[in-house]
Amino acid sequence: MTANDQRTEAVYIHIPFCTNKCFYCDFNSYVLKDQPVMDYLRALDKEMELTVQANPPGRIKSIFVGGGTPTVLKPNEMEYFLESVKRHFPEWSDGIEFSMEANPGTTDLEKLSVMRQGGVNRISFGVQAFQNTLLTSIGRIHDTDDVYRSLDNARRAGFDNMSIDLMFGLPNQTLDMLAESVDKALELELPHYSIYSLKVEENTLFHTMYQRNQLPLPDEEDELNMYLLLMERMKAAGYKQYEISNFAKPGFESRHNMTYWRNEDYYGLGAGAHGYVGRQRHVNIKGVNPYNEAANKGLPRLESFEISREEAMEDFLMVGLRVLDGVSRSRFREQFGISMEEVFAGPLNKMVGAGLLDATEDGYKLSSKGILFGNDVFGEFIGSLTAN
Repeated sequence: MTANDQRTEAVYIHIPFCTNKCFYCDFNSYVLKDQPVMDYLRALDKEMELTVQANPPGRIKSIFVGGGTPTVLKPNEMEYFLESVKRHFPEWSDGIEFSMEANPGTTDLEKLSVMRQGGVNRISFGVQAFQNTLLTSIGRIHDTDDVYRSLDNARRAGFDNMSIDLMFGLPNQTLDMLAESVDKALELELPHYSIYSLKVEENTLFHTMYQRNQLPLPDEEDELNMYLLLMERMKAAGYKQYEISNFAKPGFESRHNMTYWRNEDYYGLGAGAHGYVGRQRHVNIKGVNPYNEAANKGLPRLESFEISREEAMEDFLMVGLRVLDGVSRSRFREQFGISMEEVFAGPLNKMVGAGLLDATEDGYKLSSKGILFGNDVFGEFIGSLTAN
């Protein structure tokens, strides 16, 4: 089956509004105050309409609403938005995963009930840490009480598939603080956890502080020990590490994220969203008002570009190796009509030789050492075919 003969089954939708901007965040997000929210939701409705006209969808197996903070929408705005999604993507697979990101400070019972009634069946809460001092120091608006209240409200609204995000490598964070956060997270007995290391991105407050030498980050050894600790704790608690930063009970792996890691097609809708359909990537216009104006005239594209076969092969390896089960030789051949070894003999042999990749029955996966140095492995495949 080639990239072009299957209808798209995954949808990403971007809600770019936040109550405030976290100090580490470089996502396309804007402080909510005075934003034309309903105009944006109407523009999004228009983009959905034009998108499905151009590329009719298959039966949708995953929808992911990210941001920003989608849960800053008021209940009536949320209702309008979810009705819009259902109208343009009416055919859902039986086991659809419909996820929405949430900030624990923005989820009351009424809003969560509207979400559940509108088809959302999975929530990902951005918790980040269980120390209030740490939360304040990274610009989060919630505290730990909000976390417990939000999870309780979500359960009352009928949600049982929930995930929380934690972060490590934060300024002034110690190994003990991370251990406490992981313990408190595990006490919640949720089916899924995402745990990310801080990356200091340009155009963030943290980047400015870093350049001024005012960001007290843990050193490399401490950060490595944090990662080892959380892998060990999650495994002991019965969670499978199925991707570099993600841990789940069996059957609760994020289906939407697996779409990205398997390099499969997905619609990308909303300001600044990226999409990948029929081996063509696009990036949408970022600003809220420019996006609104553009969507009312046509597809609100900043740029669209064809992905060459070589680049698609590189992406297959680069994103596929993030998943700890690894990349499949048979899926590669099915997609590209050629063997993986024929194309990537050099980097594969080099990484196996360095002990960073292990050969499997049907391909390759990160070794236990490779998990710790994943970026080095992925880097081997970037541009290995397209550099010339």
